[in-house]
Amino acid sequence: MENVTLKRSLGLWAIVGLGLGYMTPTIAFDTFGIVSKGTNGVVPLAYITALVVMLFTAISYGKMVQVFPSAGSAYTYTKETMNPYLGFLVGWAALLDYILLPMVNALIIRIYMVSMFPSIPAWVWVLIWVAICTGLNVWSMGKTSSLNSILVVFSLILIVVFVVLAFFKFSQGMGQGTILTTEPLFHANVHLSAVLTGATVVCFSFIGFDAVTMYAEEAVHPKIMPKAIMLTVFIGGAIFFVTGYFAQALFPDVSNFKNTDDTLPEIALYVGGSLFKIFLVAGAFAATAASGLASHASVARLLYVMGRNGVLPKKLFGYVHPKFRTPAFNVVLVGAISMLAISPSLELVSSVINFGALVAFTFVNLSVIAHFVIKQQKYKTARDIFSYLIMPLIGAALTGILWSNLHADALIGGVVWSLIGILYLLYQTKIRKNNIAVLDFEEAG
Repeated sequence: MENVTLKRSLGLWAIVGLGLGYMTPTIAFDTFGIVSKGTNGVVPLAYITALVVMLFTAISYGKMVQVFPSAGSAYTYTKETMNPYLGFLVGWAALLDYILLPMVNALIIRIYMVSMFPSIPAWVWVLIWVAICTGLNVWSMGKTSSLNSILVVFSLILIVVFVVLAFFKFSQGMGQGTILTTEPLFHANVHLSAVLTGATVVCFSFIGFDAVTMYAEEAVHPKIMPKAIMLTVFIGGAIFFVTGYFAQALFPDVSNFKNTDDTLPEIALYVGGSLFKIFLVAGAFAATAASGLASHASVARLLYVMGRNGVLPKKLFGYVHPKFRTPAFNVVLVGAISMLAISPSLELVSSVINFGALVAFTFVNLSVIAHFVIKQQKYKTARDIFSYLIMPLIGAALTGILWSNLHADALIGGVVWSLIGILYLLYQTKIRKNNIAVLDFEEAG
């Protein structure tokens, strides 16, 4: 039987679009109240801090995706450079953020739709969205990418409109009364610990940059992947910074907001009136839908690589549909998990997502050192030492700082999930005698 592989159909900007869609550009409006309150009014500074951390880690991703052009991301890098068992545990931890994000998006869409149509049961909207998202991802990665691009562009246009409206509000004396102010970046009551806590919250927004590595086997050429990673980080970071800066200059504190847990509707109302509120909520819906499509596709591919390697049951998780050439079983499984969005709260689900992301970021940086310095012994020149040792060490250290500021719920949920992974690993190796350490990495065509 002919070996069926994933279809190479994604160009540079299609992959960047999927990354930006994953990042949900309008999320900066939703979390503005939470971050502004936590940082004492320096939201853009929190984004800059998170961006710096992400840039070092993005450089490490760019190095590793050239060596291992696989859809497995941090799982594959750790497995191939350090230890297969450790790779499994890193992949398992990363699964936590990948597998929960589609459910978070389904949950947000449920909240939007119930607010507009309160008489219709919440489960109806979850069912409709999950069915659409699952169907598109099974059918074609190209179709998913095209729809994602449309939704991302729509949300970006609305952010531009917000910036234009903000200029008019500044001219009327709203907020700081001018865009030429340093108050959103620094003032007397700013504390480093609060900024780091805020950066930990907003780093959730950057998750999409590492998710694009999941499309390495569907890129028209593997060489475009490092550029796609860096473009996703820079463009996404610029969007978040500009949005946060203008919002903070307009609203120096959160005293005007009735609901600081989700400030998007009120920001739109105060800046552009009821009509703009309708459009921005629609844009947020579009951005969430784009993130839902992209995140659904990403986790299905992580499961596919783990299944193809035999870490998860290969017959199911390593299956590629012969006609659509997509990991159909995994796509349907993620859809089934997303149906759990019918009942939980957004805060409960989203609080543990950063745990998996920070595990992945840490080990991607360490993988650079393990591969280039330890295995290939590239430490004989100052350039090699800087590129393959100092840079990833800085990335790992900065990620560690964010680790220290994780919410307690995130740590508890992450530890419980990791323990489940350890038990599964013990079951595979001790009871089933499945030696993960000798499973071969298979290059996809």
